[in-house]
Amino acid sequence: MKLKSPLLTKFAAWLLVRGIQALYLTVRRSEVAIDDDTNPCRPNVKGRYLFCTWHDTIVMPLFHGPQIATAGMVSGHTDGSFLAYAMEFLNIKPVRGSSGKRGVKALREAITVVQDYHITITPDGPRGPRRVMKDGIIFLAAKSGRPIVPLAYRVSSCWKISGKWTDLVIPKPFSKVTAFLDKPIYVPENAGREELDALTQEIQQRLDAMYQLAEDDSSDVPWPIEIPKTFRAEGPAENAQRAA
Repeated sequence: MKLKSPLLTKFAAWLLVRGIQALYLTVRRSEVAIDDDTNPCRPNVKGRYLFCTWHDTIVMPLFHGPQIATAGMVSGHTDGSFLAYAMEFLNIKPVRGSSGKRGVKALREAITVVQDYHITITPDGPRGPRRVMKDGIIFLAAKSGRPIVPLAYRVSSCWKISGKWTDLVIPKPFSKVTAFLDKPIYVPENAGREELDALTQEIQQRLDAMYQLAEDDSSDVPWPIEIPKTFRAEGPAENAQRAA
């Protein structure tokens, strides 16, 4: 959404947030997690996590539950101001930046922020291609020691608003939204280029599989998805200690 006036942008964001909050009063919500400690809606979660979900379902992590120590990556471009205002109204700390504009500065800020906050990242944003992983979240996980939790949503009934490169999914009134949280994936701090590429591809495959199952209305989601042996370990002991 492009508005020249910051005041109008902020007002429009406020209107949208209040409208979707009213809609969500009718929505039935639930979470299915391999590890209950990864559920950001719980008040006593011990660790801090990097949540990874596709850009077309960005509405769900914003409105699914109470925002407890949550931050989000937002594009540093002008278009990101609208989303940043919306996040602030929802008690979510915006971290401005992207793979292009302000990318390095945003990464440094995110490394600091993730020590106290969960961060939700849409790794195919802000300009696509749709549902294609970028590796920014992998670098952030390596530098911060925080694990990545792939996150998918099933929406029983929704609207899909077409955009330039992806749709925006908005649940319809009285629909059911289920969040599926995968097992945390740790990225070694000293991981080489090949290992980082492999982990990027692994998360791409896991998100694809999770969303394929979540969006299949003909059957229940067989959960959890079997994790390949290579990525089943919890990660280095020092990383697990830092995440505690």
